[in-house]
Amino acid sequence: MTVTEAVKLSGLTPSADYTGVETTDDFLLAVQTEASQTDVKNWVVCADHVREHSGALNASTSDNTYIRTGPVTTKGSVQRTLSIQGDRYVGDAFQDFLLSHKIAFGSGQSVVVPYVYFSLRTGKGEKGEGALILTSDVGGSAGANATFAADFKGIGTPAEFDYNTAVAG
Repeated sequence: MTVTEAVKLSGLTPSADYTGVETTDDFLLAVQTEASQTDVKNWVVCADHVREHSGALNASTSDNTYIRTGPVTTKGSVQRTLSIQGDRYVGDAFQDFLLSHKIAFGSGQSVVVPYVYFSLRTGKGEKGEGALILTSDVGGSAGANATFAADFKGIGTPAEFDYNTAVAG
């Protein structure tokens, strides 16, 4: 599924003016799986049979104690991380890419992919690059669906992303 297809299927029209509750299902993660996908609207969405793509921001910090001030924590750079888990589904473009030999056994730049992560409600989020790291390719008990798990670790500071101006506009 592409970004355009996912937005259409959601039934939502991203609006910067949206106010209210956002649910986990309102957030969309998509990656560029092929160099020919030059437009974000054609990137592949992480969605089919995915139970979770929880986002986290991991900040580096340093602690120092100063005369008359006492302990002070200084915030450094921040890394975007996403934990992805789901049931295996052959034929889903995202899973086929994630579970490919290239990603499963790749290293360095071969597993770095461009991504967007944004709210379907507001259209706002981020665009950057990160390492796609497959951590489990076949999990589950006898008789259960086969599962997979991956970590996505952002590289550098992502750019602000607005679906309304980048894709829909």
